[in-house]
Amino acid sequence: MSTHYSSTHARSQVLHHPARQRVSGPRRLLLLRALLALGFVALGVRLFFIQVVDHAHYAAISADQVKVDLTTTALRAGIYDREGQILAVSRPTSLVIADDFQIKHPFREAQALSPLVQVPVSRLIHLLTEKHGYVILNDKLNLNAGRQVSSMVFPGIVVQNSSVRTYPNGPIATSVLGGTNAAGAGSAGLEYEYQKLLSGQTGITREFASSSGVSLPSSFTTVIRKAKPGVGLELTLDTSLQYVAERDLARQLAATDAVSGVAVVMDVKTGEILADASLANTKSHPGVLGPIPVWGKSVGAAGIEQTINNLAFTQTYEPGSVFKVVTFSAALQAGLITPNTVITVPNSVTVGGRYFHDAEQHPLEHLTATQVLAESSNIGTYEIGTRVGASGLLAQVERLGFGQSTSVNFPGESRGLLVNAEEWHGADQVALPIGQVDAVPAIQVLDAYNAIANGGYFIEPKLVRGYVYANGAVKATPRSAKREAISPSVDTTMVKMLEQVVLAGTGTNAIIPGYSVAGKTGTATMPYPGKDKLLVGDYNASFVGFAPADNPVLSMIVVVERPETTIFGGAVAAPIFQEVMSYALHHYNIPSNGTNQQPLHGAGASISSDVT
Repeated sequence: MSTHYSSTHARSQVLHHPARQRVSGPRRLLLLRALLALGFVALGVRLFFIQVVDHAHYAAISADQVKVDLTTTALRAGIYDREGQILAVSRPTSLVIADDFQIKHPFREAQALSPLVQVPVSRLIHLLTEKHGYVILNDKLNLNAGRQVSSMVFPGIVVQNSSVRTYPNGPIATSVLGGTNAAGAGSAGLEYEYQKLLSGQTGITREFASSSGVSLPSSFTTVIRKAKPGVGLELTLDTSLQYVAERDLARQLAATDAVSGVAVVMDVKTGEILADASLANTKSHPGVLGPIPVWGKSVGAAGIEQTINNLAFTQTYEPGSVFKVVTFSAALQAGLITPNTVITVPNSVTVGGRYFHDAEQHPLEHLTATQVLAESSNIGTYEIGTRVGASGLLAQVERLGFGQSTSVNFPGESRGLLVNAEEWHGADQVALPIGQVDAVPAIQVLDAYNAIANGGYFIEPKLVRGYVYANGAVKATPRSAKREAISPSVDTTMVKMLEQVVLAGTGTNAIIPGYSVAGKTGTATMPYPGKDKLLVGDYNASFVGFAPADNPVLSMIVVVERPETTIFGGAVAAPIFQEVMSYALHHYNIPSNGTNQQPLHGAGASISSDVT
């Protein structure tokens, strides 16, 4: 019995122990409600901080996801000639683009847009269904039409400011001006050289745009920084003279079936380039040298087009007899000859293992230095060059500006390829004096002769006359650098000798009625590329000179590459000089000096005797 009592008592103690009691249902429900309430309070507090306390922070993050800072291009500045005529200008236009993912009804939208954006319906339907997200419909729409499109509701269509580069005078001076690429940046010529100045400073516009880059509907645009217009260029070029130079050069290229040609006119005193023509004949046969890149713009003569590179600065050639000015001026400067010094001239010589000869066969002659220059005798020039010597010749080459970049710094400009003392070979004692061993751009030849026209003072050429600002103000560029290259007394003698080239030598076709002319012809052989031989039958014909000879105002060079019908500088290049220079003298009202020059044909005065 006692055993039974103990068992029951123990069981009772287990059933009623406080730690083992279960939580009742109502209490569990209260606990759950309390937890939920705490959760809602915490969520409310968090929402309060997000929507009130941190509202600005999260709004900024949200906006940043669709906010885009776009670069706005400044209107490209214009380029003008010396009289203010427009050569290049950017016209404001409207750029119409589409986010074709937003276009729900491309056919209906294309029909409505077509007359406004000036694009055929069929083309618009294709553009609006490409699904690229960013499609240009028209990048040259006029501003009025652009404003009309902007004012109408076309979902997915955005109109932005743009511009197009135009050249009001057509192809005139394209080889100088250059051009712009699809992005509106300069790609060649002065457009490239002065890209930073012309393009101005870009601005920043803030927009709200889709991931494809198209502005969101009903969004606004904010200008963060205004675009700053570019600074224009006032060139030294004279549009009228440029036209005449290109016209006459083009005619000669076509008439002689030549490959290319340059014609440059310079103001003697200032170095300002008044005309700079660089043309190529696309109908000629360029041979192993290959075609010359052109802009595809005819200048009026069939097949004659503007070159992409300005050949007067970028293309080198062996100048031939026009380079003889180095030899004669050096000999005169050193007192080694006078105009009347008699030179014994054989028909040919062999020097340094090379055979050299005059262009035309002749017996042993005795010519004055003036006659040697007028008749362009290679061997006579060599005989004078031996008196000067290698060091004297090389020094004179440098004094006259050969082998040195000009201050124009034209894109692609060549310094030329010159022999130096370390590379001097025996045959160079003949080759350099007659213009065979050195290759130079035409502008350097003109610079040298312009120094003679300028009283012996070398002056740097110049293409940019001033900078034109958005408010219309023009700031002149600094004057060209000037230095003495030949003493004034020697220079006067050199001028008189060059006059005889025109009167009694190879340059009679350069005579201009009423004006005295001084200059020199050249008919230069052309080396075969990569080989130690010459191109057969191919020559560069040139003439360089100035007028009036007694008081020079204008200088000019003409180089015609590989003419076919006749090869001589006096027959091909001199007539172009005569035509263009005659126009220029009258155009600038240069008074006649009353000279009635007539060719003075003497012994050996042949137009074909200047071949080197």
